[in-house]
Amino acid sequence: MTRSAHRTRRSRRLAGAGAVAVLTLGGCSASGPDASRDAASDGPTGTVTVFAAASLQESFTTLGERFEKDHPGTEVTFNFGGSDALAAGIDNGAPADVFAAASAKTMALVADRGRTAGSPSTFARNRLQIATVPGNPHGIDSLGDLTASGLKVVLCDATVPCGAAARTALKAAGVGLTPVSYEQDVKSALTKVELKEADAAVVYRTDVRAAGDKVEGVEFPESAEAVNDCPIALLDDAPNPSAAKAFMALVKSPEGRKVLDDAGFLRP
Repeated sequence: MTRSAHRTRRSRRLAGAGAVAVLTLGGCSASGPDASRDAASDGPTGTVTVFAAASLQESFTTLGERFEKDHPGTEVTFNFGGSDALAAGIDNGAPADVFAAASAKTMALVADRGRTAGSPSTFARNRLQIATVPGNPHGIDSLGDLTASGLKVVLCDATVPCGAAARTALKAAGVGLTPVSYEQDVKSALTKVELKEADAAVVYRTDVRAAGDKVEGVEFPESAEAVNDCPIALLDDAPNPSAAKAFMALVKSPEGRKVLDDAGFLRP
């Protein structure tokens, strides 16, 4: 069963123009249009809508919370899911400020259509692992072990970056594998293992780390042949470009780098 991309949202009562209004009515600054412009010039305000690959969920949620704390009057709204589905939504006009993809190929689906403001930049890289049920009871040590009779393995769909990377790694290992299901994003594939509906899945090591003791990770050498770049871009029709740029700056800052390092992402 496929889990569709889901939306994470945190509400803030004080947001956007409301922040300026409260300051004005409270007598904290001069009144009138000039005061509103001055307040807005102090930093980003309003809502930033970020479309981000499912593998970025934990890291970006943390960074979103920090951004809101650092910039009172802002709200970061996320749409996490398979990069291909997010790219299709953007191409079809879904309102968003920022797109962070799990591969350069999926970012190109947006950038090549002129939907980005400037060139995307790579802020992280990600590598695959085999996720098994805790304790690795089937003794899985390699991609070849995934072909054992009776073993239930799931993969991401080939259109999703984690699925494309898995296919590259399997080809490098000379392994032919027919999974019991293809999933539309990496979290859905991992959930199958967490719920013990599958014995193993080929996913990103960042997702294995985020799952904690719900799964066990197995390294394999062919993962080096399938490392994905993670690019980020401001969208050309971003409703809130100034705040979007500030959020992207946080992602690429030393503080953002530490959050990504802790999650297991590689540096670009």
